[in-house]
Order: sequence, then structure tokens, then C-alpha cells
Amino acid sequence: MSDASAAAPEAAAKDKEKQPPAAKSGKSKLLIIIAAAVIALGAAGGGARFFMHKGADEETVADADAGEHADARDTKQDKAKGKKDKKGKKGKEEPKLPAIYVEFNPPFVVNFDAKGVMRFLQVSIQVMTRDHEVSEMIKLHDPKIRNNMLLLLGSQTYETISTLEGKEELRKKALEIISKVVDDEGGEGKKVEDLYFTAFVMQ
Repeated sequence: MSDASAAAPEAAAKDKEKQPPAAKSGKSKLLIIIAAAVIALGAAGGGARFFMHKGADEETVADADAGEHADARDTKQDKAKGKKDKKGKKGKEEPKLPAIYVEFNPPFVVNFDAKGVMRFLQVSIQVMTRDHEVSEMIKLHDPKIRNNMLLLLGSQTYETISTLEGKEELRKKALEIISKVVDDEGGEGKKVEDLYFTAFVMQ
């Protein structure tokens, strides 16, 4: 056998020994490419998730801002409505109840001293209230009211009741007497709003 023939198997054996590293090298490259592709895909997915979450967060913040603005608008509207209601209540008073006039019949007649001369005073009186119960109470306690009114009128002098100021003072005192009777009997004397002299005659 020649040297050339012996060298051929040896060369083939060497070639076989050299082939696995080349295959290994190819597999390594393939693995690196796959790994790079996985990383790239992961990065792309992460970026997509980031932008999706970011968009969702922005929408949430936008919704929250919109809610805050809406609450602020509602609060302003409520305040404006409250002011309007207060203004309406303040500017619009409750309507008064109709006046009820109670007349004392017969008129009050008393004698009084006029500079040593006895004179007579005849006074017709009506009181005004807006409360039905108070008007009924005045009628019910007419005897007590008449007694107190006659004592007041009989204590007057010509000088005190011959002037406008004197008559006005007498009118106020008469109103106080009737209001006090109503209070004493369990009613509301403050609801006796006014008293009027419908006739005032001195003789």
C-alpha cells in the first residue's frame, strides 16, 4: 500500500473530526438568533403593554379630571341655587292673614273731672288681630276687659285727653290692657296687633 492511500483515510478521519465543531458553531448561531428574536419580541410586547397602560392611566386621569370639573360645576350651581332661594325667600315675605276686628258693644261711658266739673266720656273701641283664637278669647273675656278699660278711662283728666298726644297715649295703654288680659288667660297677647278709637266723645 502506498503512502497516498494511507494518507487518504487519515485525511478523511481528520475531516470528520473537524465537522462537529462546525455543526456546533452553526447551532450556537441559531440559538443566539432565536434568543435575540425572543428578546426582541419580549421588548416589543413590553413596549406595547407600557403604552397600553400609559393610555389607560391617561384616560383614568382624564376621567378623574372630568369628574372633578363636573363636581365643581355642580357645587357652583348648588351655591347659586341656594343664593337664589335665599334671595327669593328674603325678598318674598309670607302673605299676612286677613285682619279680624273685634268691636266692644256697647261703647265705654265714664265720667271724669274737668277742672272741678264732672263730664262724661264715651269711647267706641275696636281691636285688630289676625288670629281667630285670639279674637274668640277677646270676646269670651269681654267682662274682664270692660272692667279694666273703664278703670283706665275713668282715671283720665280733661287735660290729658283733650290733646292728640294724650289720646294716643290713652290708646296705647288700652291696647296693653287687652293684650295683658289675653296673656293672663293663656293666649298670645302679642297677637292683639292694634286698637282703634272709632268714636271719642266728651260732654
